[in-house]
Amino acid sequence: MKTKKLTFTVAIIAILIVMAYVPVIPIGVVPITIQNIGIMLAGAILGWRHGFLAIIAWLLLAMLGLPVLTGGSGGLPHFFGATAGYLWAYPFAALLIGLGMSMLDKFNATNFVTILLTILLFGVIFIDVSGAVGLNIVTHMPLSKALFMQLAFIPGDAIKAVLATIITLTLRRRFSMLRHV
Repeated sequence: MKTKKLTFTVAIIAILIVMAYVPVIPIGVVPITIQNIGIMLAGAILGWRHGFLAIIAWLLLAMLGLPVLTGGSGGLPHFFGATAGYLWAYPFAALLIGLGMSMLDKFNATNFVTILLTILLFGVIFIDVSGAVGLNIVTHMPLSKALFMQLAFIPGDAIKAVLATIITLTLRRRFSMLRHV
């Protein structure tokens, strides 16, 4: 791994850890958190491989009990509770966003709209649907109700996707090595 790529990878993990201490909005069994913007950035900035690995590293820290999850928490119970579907989806969301970015780069189609759509599809819809499936499995909540609950997250997640897109475009203009062809 080149030094700049390693630096960005460590920076994404650090950003995720710092975001753990941003206050959440508690609604129901799953709070509104800002950490998913870090997932979006991991895939969009680092690409599929390094984005996936960065999120895996962060989740391993959480599994070991380090306070890197929302509210400064950590530990294995989070991976089997109400938020399990989201946590298990995170590395795959980063991977899918990274693959989407690679395709956009390959066809020279990276612009605000295409990046935003990639992040919305994999960083919002994929994560929210996975979270609903996790809620269904863990809490035995009907899947239709769990999916309906995700609607509360969509406006905030859309704003986070716009911010992630702006940050991604800004960094990609500054650092050509962030293109994933």
